[in-house]
Amino acid sequence: MKQKKLFGISQKVPHPKKVEILLRELITSPPKSAKALEKRKCEFAAREKINLFQNRDLIVQAKALGMVLPDAIAILLQKRSVRTISGVSPIGVLTKAYPCPGKCVYCPTEERMPKSYLKNQPAAARAFRNKFHPYDQVKNRILALEQSGHPTSKLEIIVMGGTWSFLPQRYQTWFIKKVFEAANEKKDFSKNIIQAQKENETAEHKVVGITLETRPDFITEKELVRMRNLGCTRIEIGVQTLDDEVQKLTKRGHFRKQVADAMKLMKDFGFKVCFHLMPGLPGSNPEKDLEWMKEIFENSDFKPDFVKLYPCVVLPDSELQNWWKEGKYKPYDDADLIKLLLQWQVFVPRWTRIMRLMRDIPVKNILEGAKFSNLRQILRDQPKKIREIVGEDFYKKHDIEHNHNLFRDIRAREVGFSDLEELAAQGVPILKRCDYEASGGKEVFLSYESLDEKHLFALLRLRKPSGQKFSNFKSVLDNAALIREVHSYGGEISVGEGKGLGQHRGFGKKLIIEAERIAREEWGLKKIMVISGVGTRGYYRKFGYKLKATYMTKKLI
Repeated sequence: MKQKKLFGISQKVPHPKKVEILLRELITSPPKSAKALEKRKCEFAAREKINLFQNRDLIVQAKALGMVLPDAIAILLQKRSVRTISGVSPIGVLTKAYPCPGKCVYCPTEERMPKSYLKNQPAAARAFRNKFHPYDQVKNRILALEQSGHPTSKLEIIVMGGTWSFLPQRYQTWFIKKVFEAANEKKDFSKNIIQAQKENETAEHKVVGITLETRPDFITEKELVRMRNLGCTRIEIGVQTLDDEVQKLTKRGHFRKQVADAMKLMKDFGFKVCFHLMPGLPGSNPEKDLEWMKEIFENSDFKPDFVKLYPCVVLPDSELQNWWKEGKYKPYDDADLIKLLLQWQVFVPRWTRIMRLMRDIPVKNILEGAKFSNLRQILRDQPKKIREIVGEDFYKKHDIEHNHNLFRDIRAREVGFSDLEELAAQGVPILKRCDYEASGGKEVFLSYESLDEKHLFALLRLRKPSGQKFSNFKSVLDNAALIREVHSYGGEISVGEGKGLGQHRGFGKKLIIEAERIAREEWGLKKIMVISGVGTRGYYRKFGYKLKATYMTKKLI
């Protein structure tokens, strides 16, 4: 069957022969910094009397010639190295516009876009250009990453577009099948999703995880079984707030009980869970927000593995826009939000990853509300700017000079962000363990970290379930320990291409062995299962795990 034409598939390199000359000069005498690289490119362009080459031109031509660039040059050419610094290549894809079950007052409703998404948001804009076709979105994103110098052997697919569970099931299956076909570079369509998944186990671009977005009140055992059959490993749910009065006022449609019930189900199925949180909603204030945002981590009914903060702002085409015009609502400004986050970040535990502190909404769309796009960087690295924003009294009262750099969540400690000299002084990474109660079960967070716990190399999440029984997957889930995540950090290293800071150094294997020991010796369990991504099944087979009912399972002897 003829494939659809892909958006932006070609990358034409100007003056390919001259690009080759420059490449060989750079390999012979590598520049030591990005600034030095730009200087060399400018000097070459002036000498040859041509326009300045983009880094992408050099990457594409090197690949066309089969040239293997030294790491020092490859890193300098790489565009936005932070994209794959966590060890995987995240690819966001959007579903097409479908009716939304919610009536939330803060969500914009833009024509031909999924509920709450705007056409000029980066991921949404890419989806719109590709007419929301999943194959085209994934294929083009892989190409863009490769042409920017990023490895793409480990894909983390993040499906956006509102409430996944409300979409027609036939569309869901088709959508995910197309995702796998794009990753498999499949020219002929797979017979079904099972075949597409099987082919991906050995594909060049392995899908190591799939994230689906939904609402807490749509989480049921049947829904989780369906998600597993599609290959989902992480669920993001729109919690927004734990304040039921605020939920009622903003017409969210669910309350904290649904969040707690959903959390227990998801964790006992082995899913990783991300909460979307929305401080600054109508009916709340900074004091109330701080209390429930602390409770997220202190109440065992919740305790998410990941959080995304989407501070409430006023957007066009939302009911909240009318409230704002009528003077019934005023969002937090930059100072309000930063004050709240400075107080809250102290309570974020080391086993949680803050994935976002702001949503990627273009400033021109925000009618009123906080507009910082680099909020994490400001909170982490710019104490002087913080002092200007929050004022001298608040700065001194909360001892910001001492506390501003205390982020201890996973992202703040990932080894890929570490200073290499500081890292070398720490010596060999050591095994750490943190136990906590969550959703009626026991959680163990195992990690390899530096002695001072500032640098995280690898982690594993192990769960002893609450004991609730399921009618589905009984042979796998009943009386089994659950490995919910294994992750090694550092820039992504393609499978089979040697060692990085955290990847391919054996940390994952050591963590799995320790998890098996805990399950067997401390909990007395006779089997263990992993909620494995399709593309990582081969990895677990090396340790004696077998595929059963979508999980990789092993008997503990």
